[in-house]
Amino acid sequence: MNSRVINVLVTRDIPEIGVEMLRKEGFNVTVMGYDKPLTAEELKDAALKNNALLCLSADKINASFLKECKHLEVISQFAVGYDNVDVAEATKLGIPVGNTPEVLSDATADIAFGLMMAVSRKFFHLHKTIAKGEWSYFQPKKNLGIELKNKTLGIFGLGRIGIEMAKRCKGAYNMSVIYHNRNRNENAEKELNAKWVSFDELLQQSDVLSVHSVLSEETKGIFNTNTFGKMKSNAIFINTSRGGVHNEPDLIEALNSKIIWGAGLDVTNPEPMRADNPLLSMENVAVLPHIGSGTVEARNAMSQLAAENIIEFYRNGTLPHCLNREVLKK
Repeated sequence: MNSRVINVLVTRDIPEIGVEMLRKEGFNVTVMGYDKPLTAEELKDAALKNNALLCLSADKINASFLKECKHLEVISQFAVGYDNVDVAEATKLGIPVGNTPEVLSDATADIAFGLMMAVSRKFFHLHKTIAKGEWSYFQPKKNLGIELKNKTLGIFGLGRIGIEMAKRCKGAYNMSVIYHNRNRNENAEKELNAKWVSFDELLQQSDVLSVHSVLSEETKGIFNTNTFGKMKSNAIFINTSRGGVHNEPDLIEALNSKIIWGAGLDVTNPEPMRADNPLLSMENVAVLPHIGSGTVEARNAMSQLAAENIIEFYRNGTLPHCLNREVLKK
């Protein structure tokens, strides 16, 4: 390890395992103990005093910040997603950026699967009726859900999390799996008998459409009035990726107009969602506060991987999980 004192800024109170790993390696670690994200000015002022940054997805690591803090030697993101980080600008400045993939796949897939079940049987809505004292007598035609067995699951973005979601749906409900990616996932096709389809075919054929893509210029707002209009009227839309992938007013209108049947969201746009958002009062909707990685096991593993990125960078010049490896070759 480098003999000089290396200062590491951790922008939020993360699970202790990663912080202790860094301190054990001799890093001088500052953990910001705030419950909410740092402001842009607070983040910049704190980063200026440090060599390395361990940040969260709520931190805006944009071009403006990076130009002010171009002295940073490495950035490690406590998340698998990185749409908050201007990776292109970091690359220009020669700053390697790491993330924490794989370790939250099971936890997030569980949320997607749970939301699908909750929407299909109106779990959240019916729980509220009990709390409001509205559970009375049996009504054969009221509060009916839809069954999932032998239905078609459509995956938009069949990566690690999408594969785990597909395994659950196939195993529990014998669902057929179709997907749309820019590139074919031949391993998943063999393992799950998944079928690649065009984006329009994904919309038209899916009984449940589960989103697991990154947020990019290409995917931003891709689920909107036009795309919802191509889906089945009994379709369930699930999004556990990023809220910006769907247009929320368009989703509300699609549900109100019964263009689609229901929606399950672990991500919203904006976040946090307002308490008076119409989605929260709809029968066929289930919303969670972005808890996809919210298990003890997943968060500990994320903390560990985020720390490993920094440790390995200073130990041997590499990041185990690097988003811009071309920087490391220089």
